[in-house]
Amino acid sequence: MSKFNYSELFYSVQGEARFSGVPSIFLRMFGCNFRCKKFGRDREETIEGPNPEVEVIIQNIDKYKTFKELPLVKTGCDSYSSIYPEFKKFVQKKDHNELTEEIFKLLPNNEWGDVHLVITGGEPLLGWQRSYPDLLNHEKTKHKLTEITFETNGTQALTPEFETYLFEEFTRSGRDYDKLTFSVSPKLSISGEKWEEAIQPEIIRQYQTVGYTYLKFVVANEYDVAEAERAVNQYRAAGFGGPVYIMPVGGEEELYNMNKTQVAELALQKGWRYSDRLQIPLFKNAWGT
Repeated sequence: MSKFNYSELFYSVQGEARFSGVPSIFLRMFGCNFRCKKFGRDREETIEGPNPEVEVIIQNIDKYKTFKELPLVKTGCDSYSSIYPEFKKFVQKKDHNELTEEIFKLLPNNEWGDVHLVITGGEPLLGWQRSYPDLLNHEKTKHKLTEITFETNGTQALTPEFETYLFEEFTRSGRDYDKLTFSVSPKLSISGEKWEEAIQPEIIRQYQTVGYTYLKFVVANEYDVAEAERAVNQYRAAGFGGPVYIMPVGGEEELYNMNKTQVAELALQKGWRYSDRLQIPLFKNAWGT
């Protein structure tokens, strides 16, 4: 029986891209292949170890007894507690039956209705692909969900077993193709990750064979948009045919507000879609939102 290691399970409004505003259950899996230390920081800055804000939290980790006591950060990955192994003590571990019961405690009227399931991270396709069929095939879930979205950085290929499962369930079966979405957020240099590791066009092409797939870039200025355009060209050359979103950097409201209008204008210039980040103005990007 599969166990799921996750840092958060919560019910909130989807804040980004295609399903912005839709009520959703978020399952935030623990673990990631990236650290994204430089969001909101100088791209030329050299950082040894974790993002400096996270380093301070790690040094004082014993003072935090629960996940929700952890402070929010202004720079780096705003889901830092799902990517650094030092935060493993806050991880919840449940099998698919236990996890389904926890999900149903959060659902309005204990039913899916129009609520979507968003599996995010961390990186949700890193090491957990064998577990998802047990969850998605649960009698309370299968054929009752209106939409399942994987929020991924686009670097993890689908295993042959999981790809076959998704194809059988969502492409060959009677379920609509676009009930499965891959929301792919490739990491540009603004994140601090290396281009050759972050931009993986062949993997994105694989995703779109089994589900609706789009790209979503975090940007702050024209430099980032030029990088995004370079990446989009590579994805297109590999056969990617979906839409492109850009959204403003900022895990907290001041930085987010500083660049959101410019990002919207840049999206219009390129003919791309603009994505807001509703969780910031609505909920201050707090845990569980």
